[in-house]
Amino acid sequence: MAGKFYTIDDFDVEGKTVLLRIDINSPVDPNTGVILDDTRMKLHVKTITELARKGARVILLAHQSRPGKKDFTTLRQHSKVLTRLLNRKVHYVDSIFSTPAKIAINNLRPGEVLLLENVRFFAEESLKRPVEQQAQSIIVRELSPLIDFFVNDAFAAAHRGQVSLVGFTLNTPSAAGRVMEHELNVIMNTLDNVESPCVFALGGMKADDSIMVAENVCKNGTADYVLTSGLVANIFLAAAGYDIGQVNMDFIKSQGYIDQIDVCKRLLEEYPDNIIYPEDVAIEKDEERVDVPVDNIPNYSIFDIGKKTSARYSKIILNAKTIFANGPAGVFEDPRFSIGTEDIINSIASSKGYSIIGGGHIGAATVSMGYENKVDHVSSGGGACINLLAGKKLDAVEALIDNKSRHVYH
Repeated sequence: MAGKFYTIDDFDVEGKTVLLRIDINSPVDPNTGVILDDTRMKLHVKTITELARKGARVILLAHQSRPGKKDFTTLRQHSKVLTRLLNRKVHYVDSIFSTPAKIAINNLRPGEVLLLENVRFFAEESLKRPVEQQAQSIIVRELSPLIDFFVNDAFAAAHRGQVSLVGFTLNTPSAAGRVMEHELNVIMNTLDNVESPCVFALGGMKADDSIMVAENVCKNGTADYVLTSGLVANIFLAAAGYDIGQVNMDFIKSQGYIDQIDVCKRLLEEYPDNIIYPEDVAIEKDEERVDVPVDNIPNYSIFDIGKKTSARYSKIILNAKTIFANGPAGVFEDPRFSIGTEDIINSIASSKGYSIIGGGHIGAATVSMGYENKVDHVSSGGGACINLLAGKKLDAVEALIDNKSRHVYH
């Protein structure tokens, strides 16, 4: 994907004002406002530092949570954490484009950094509209005259077409930041140069996304094996004709995935040698983990793949040359049901194949196990990553590509 969009290398930012969209959406204690995990902020240190050292006036645009959530709050604490991580003062203004924000922007000196308020406090940020309409939003009209460049480093939100992600790209020189650039290059280069056997381990709760990935990678011949787990596996088991118990069928229905059973039936008919579902699963009975074969599942909730399945999946992963993993195998937060997820991550870390782990829960589990340096890439964006794997285009990336195709900057 290199060359399709501008990067920081293409622009001379010295003495210029750069609006940098980052994704620092972080776990926040709703009672104290304390940020519980600064992982996402650490990711953007490289881009922010590079721009500041090159003499740019850096304006940070970001969001935290969404309206109605307990952690939907200001970015005041984020500015303090960023100041510590950057070893550089990050100024903060509790405004996005009003007079105080404009004054703060105009007062910035080369090398200084300013964090604007939570962009989701702005109502138009939630609207889904074409780029041309997003470019007419108030935030774009008010901030565009104050900036020279727009840089998007928010890969984790790249599958969204919100104003702050695409609106500035229509008329402002726009580039990918280092996080965005690295994520796209790694994932797309790996997909373009897959070595067989290639394995996709797909689990988690977002079953429709994973099923879409399974269909795409089987259809285009990328995947030799798709190993299903989590809710995804339960749907495939139901599609294969197994009685998974009414409680598990009810859960599938409650999550809005009952229609996916027919999709999975078709996929199993079309790709019977590629898609693998569990031979045993783990349930909770009398507060204990109990592994049962899939042809004899009692009416208890399934919380993990079984140990036999885990061993089979591990063997396949260890022999793979390319591995993609997204979503945990079960309720990994509970030690009784973390075996499947841990075994899959252990196998990936031990495999000699090239490995990419999606963001979200499986990324967090990989880090908590201390294996982030034993896999080739842990993506910072679960939703964006899985959309790429499903063959979908990312709105924010398409906006950057379009910007380069329409404008030549010197």
